[in-house]
Amino acid sequence: MTLSFANVGETGSIRKILGDDSSRKKLMDMGFVEGAEVRVVCRVSGNLIVEVKGVRIAIDGSLANRIIVG
Repeated sequence: MTLSFANVGETGSIRKILGDDSSRKKLMDMGFVEGAEVRVVCRVSGNLIVEVKGVRIAIDGSLANRIIVG
């Protein structure tokens, strides 16, 4: 499932990053790499605040749709 469908408080491991090279690089630079644990902290108007590698990051729904978690 994509990160945008994860419930608040749910933790998952990143399985794959989808998208073109620039989108994938942007996410990887923020810490969204395969194998990393990610937790949804809260959801605000379709956007997410997530915690990855001990850092909280706000991402929009379109970026969350590119992150496959399991």
